[in-house]
Amino acid sequence: MKVVKHSGTIVEFDPKKLKKSLLKSGANSVVVDNILKVIKHEMYDGIPTKQIYIMAFGLLKKASNSNAARYNLRAAIQMLGPAGFFFEKYVARLFASEEYTTRTNLVLQGKCISHEIDVVVKKEGEIAMIECKFHAGRDVVSDVKVPMYILSRFNDLKDTKQSIFTNKDFISKCWIVTNNRFSSDAIAFGICSGINMLSWDYPKNENLRTKIDTDKLYPVTCLTTLSLAEKDKLLVLDVVLASELINNLQSLEQIGLSPNRIKNVLKEVNDLCKNILS
Repeated sequence: MKVVKHSGTIVEFDPKKLKKSLLKSGANSVVVDNILKVIKHEMYDGIPTKQIYIMAFGLLKKASNSNAARYNLRAAIQMLGPAGFFFEKYVARLFASEEYTTRTNLVLQGKCISHEIDVVVKKEGEIAMIECKFHAGRDVVSDVKVPMYILSRFNDLKDTKQSIFTNKDFISKCWIVTNNRFSSDAIAFGICSGINMLSWDYPKNENLRTKIDTDKLYPVTCLTTLSLAEKDKLLVLDVVLASELINNLQSLEQIGLSPNRIKNVLKEVNDLCKNILS
């Protein structure tokens, strides 16, 4: 049976791929097999993959909110837009979880011109600039022009003394982080130029998806017990990670949730983040 991808490409439906993504959400094999049976019964030739995703998400949510939240992860990252301001904050949280000191949205003077820098991080005396490339559509790929341009900005900044964490800082590393993917040429250029790169699926064993699951860095936008408007309100309150709600009951009260809804949200958060709870 043929399905239509987000890009408009028509391909054969691969039930193994769907099953793998459902199992990755944490759902057990019985739940996953039941979901697949329902979806296969509802499918038709030329069905959009987006519709399959919506069906799978709805069925998964009936079984487990936290599993549905994990399944919804990539879409949740895309909700940190539309301009990517909250994605920059999210990236800062990601590096902070790895014991970096972070600052966001700085304007730094280079040798030639000034530059707006999304995130600057420091660890063990080494300072890195991070350029965040946020894309609202999942099919947009960061091509080789992206690292070429960012390398030129890094070269303009790296030998100039900055006031970031102290009054005599020097930037010695450069990162590019995207919520989508890099082209093969972009990756090759990054490796050759010494630029650190992080995307949804790169590097293979330490990509964005892996880091999120390993360190439980789930964005608040993945929670299925909150509406879009409520998620936006939490982001404005600087609640970016779901785990930040664990000891932050007042934020949920502040956005107008009833005690019963707060209980449901916290249950989902606890299920998502249970192995980081102390």
